[in-house]
Amino acid sequence: MEATREIYWNVGHGVVWGMYLLAAIAFAFCAYGLWQRVLIWRQGRALVRHDQFSARLLTALRTIFSQSGVLRVTPVGIFHALFFWGFALLFIGTLLIMLQADFTAPLFDIVFLKGTFYQGFSLVLDLAGLTALLMLSGLTIRRFVVRPQGLPTIANDSINHLLLFTILLTGFLVEGLRIAATELVANPALSYYSPVGRVVALLFAGTPSATLLSLHKGLWWFHLLISLAFIALIPFGKLLHIFTTSANAFFVDRGEKGSLTLINLEDESLEEFGAGKVTDLTWKDLFDADACTTCLRCQDRCPAYNTDKPLSPMKVVQQIGEIAASDPQADLCAVVTSDVLWACTTCRACQEICPANIEHVNKILEMRRKLALMDGEFPGDEVRSSIANLEVNGNPFGLAYAGRGDWAEGLPVVQLGSGVEFDILYFVGCYASFDQRNRQIARAFVKICAAAGIRVGILGKEEKCCGEPARKLGNEYLYQMMAQENIELVKGYGVKQIVTTCPHCFNTLGRDYRDLGLDLPVEHYTTFVAGLLKDGKIRLTPEAFDFSYHDSCYIGRYQDIYKEPRAILAAAGGQITEMAKSGVESFCCGAGGGRIVAEEKIGRRINVERVQMASATGAPLLISNCPFCLTMFEDGIKTGGVEEVLQVRDLAEIVASRLVS
Repeated sequence: MEATREIYWNVGHGVVWGMYLLAAIAFAFCAYGLWQRVLIWRQGRALVRHDQFSARLLTALRTIFSQSGVLRVTPVGIFHALFFWGFALLFIGTLLIMLQADFTAPLFDIVFLKGTFYQGFSLVLDLAGLTALLMLSGLTIRRFVVRPQGLPTIANDSINHLLLFTILLTGFLVEGLRIAATELVANPALSYYSPVGRVVALLFAGTPSATLLSLHKGLWWFHLLISLAFIALIPFGKLLHIFTTSANAFFVDRGEKGSLTLINLEDESLEEFGAGKVTDLTWKDLFDADACTTCLRCQDRCPAYNTDKPLSPMKVVQQIGEIAASDPQADLCAVVTSDVLWACTTCRACQEICPANIEHVNKILEMRRKLALMDGEFPGDEVRSSIANLEVNGNPFGLAYAGRGDWAEGLPVVQLGSGVEFDILYFVGCYASFDQRNRQIARAFVKICAAAGIRVGILGKEEKCCGEPARKLGNEYLYQMMAQENIELVKGYGVKQIVTTCPHCFNTLGRDYRDLGLDLPVEHYTTFVAGLLKDGKIRLTPEAFDFSYHDSCYIGRYQDIYKEPRAILAAAGGQITEMAKSGVESFCCGAGGGRIVAEEKIGRRINVERVQMASATGAPLLISNCPFCLTMFEDGIKTGGVEEVLQVRDLAEIVASRLVS
């Protein structure tokens, strides 16, 4: 007997019209709900996210079907991915059944669900359903029994899980009743290709035929109705992420990481700056709220949240969605609160881990712009003083311009404008220019360049802060003013390449300044030194030492520079012991987002948390590559009480101390 089965067995092909009518109603209800969400998203400002259509589509398909986003975290990610694949196979199987029963068989007399193909089809779908059921059980236990801290659970979650369980269980019951009435009697061998269905069928073995037929027909209709109810309810709860999270893989920002919208400060039509209402955000910001799956990943990795600050990136996104749906004209910053907005270090840990491609950081920065530019609000008086110092003196310390190049006294550097040739412009930054500890890093970098025969030029007293702290604190006006002055200087001196020892300067000059007209190669010193080593322009004498290494956010998550610093330190003789959080999972030092000039008044200190992670490795040396990180760690080591077991040094100091003369 050929392996196959009768489609619509026991219910008759006549149910097709009623089935499709009910399906049309369910899909119409679903479409209505989606349109209501579209109206909410359209309240946001315009944003182009359909360019590079082919590339976006390929990325979306790859992300959706590989489940690469959720698989980055185990075991929950594995549960979700296996559930998705299982449910997707069941959906595809249902479409194939409909295709044969309602189109190819009646119209063209083509039956493909037969023979070996049907056997494989039946086995795959049975195992897919079992996998989906087991994974759903695991996810249900996590949410309702384990209840991870901070994971919000609402009534809609219970409804969704109940619907999914009901669909899967009734599907197996319908199959088992059919097998009990047919295959167990007429073709027992075929039932083995439906292993779960066979087990269910055996439970009904010996049941009168009339009872089997009655139970089967009733459950078939119930299964259909509950499945259509599931479809109809998708837009009205968290199941909406089936559409929105998938779509967000298409709408992902394809620009450079951390890019901010440049405000046209000369546009006289602009009366408001930043986001004071949800309508000041983009449609994508509102869409993100519906794409959020409340999986906790952003919150779990947020350094502010993990040190008892009030910031939860997940909650901020949800609040935006709630306001957009209920009161679009509400004061957005008041609802989210200033303490939440100022707590962010802009480290991007939330965005890097988010499986839904939600863009948390820029939402916060847009609200900060409103606080700074419209309300004149800053995290504290110390920040207000630093902003004033930047405006008057070009640095956050309020020190005189004239002393900005004093660190280079006695070193082979070229003062731009002196007429002497130079190879690179070293944009020193404020901390390496004025802070005594960080001046040592500037001197070490010049020493490395001298050993390689690189002529280093500096702007000296003409250099101003790159403006990054001001911008991340919301003061776009001050940032653009300082940036334009720096750009004019650089262009006027005919600079061909810029190197920085500060990741914040690196990102700002190399990415943000392009929007203002500076288009020059900008490099962080870690990759620059790695190039010098690779080209044989410098050589190191390896001396054994044990260390842990901190991936600063602005060359790690912002620039994906992870390998080069480690390769340099290995060439210097170092043996690394990675911290529990390293690489893309690195834990911020607490200085980003302008927090370097702000006092940490709420919760535990982020820098202390990080140095304790370094201390836990047992390595006596913590190596960084950023003046902000170095400053925070010097303080954190003292405050955290680990002075006797841990020291911090910059990578440049290690290299400079091991140069072969």
